[in-house]
Amino acid sequence: MIPIESKTELQVQKGIRQAEDELVIWIQEALDKAKYGDLEESQFRNLVRVSDTTESVEAIKNFIRYQVGRDKKWGRGKESLAEKIIEDIDGNIKKNAQIIAECCQTDFKPIWLELIRRYLGYGARHLKYLRDKDKP
Repeated sequence: MIPIESKTELQVQKGIRQAEDELVIWIQEALDKAKYGDLEESQFRNLVRVSDTTESVEAIKNFIRYQVGRDKKWGRGKESLAEKIIEDIDGNIKKNAQIIAECCQTDFKPIWLELIRRYLGYGARHLKYLRDKDKP
């Protein structure tokens, strides 16, 4: 028999895997439709690294806002990539994390962080594609 903790963890991982299509779609739409400058892959990967090294959603959003303050590459204003990412973190991603947590009867914050990390990781991949798709 599988211990309750392991069974819950398996359910959480299944829920996260089932959310991946939505995560990919949301970040691709953000990168395809939001306004931003000549954002470099390394700058986006720095955001991914921050998300991997913190247990704080607010620290991730703080880093995004810090980047906006440094230059215009993340865009500025309501239509910017930075605002769209923060909107997804606080909206779609958080809702998905809460649903998974409710189904598994566990804390939603670690799930929320894992979904954010995956979302941003998929964003780094899509940005690479966007930057290199027209190169010979």
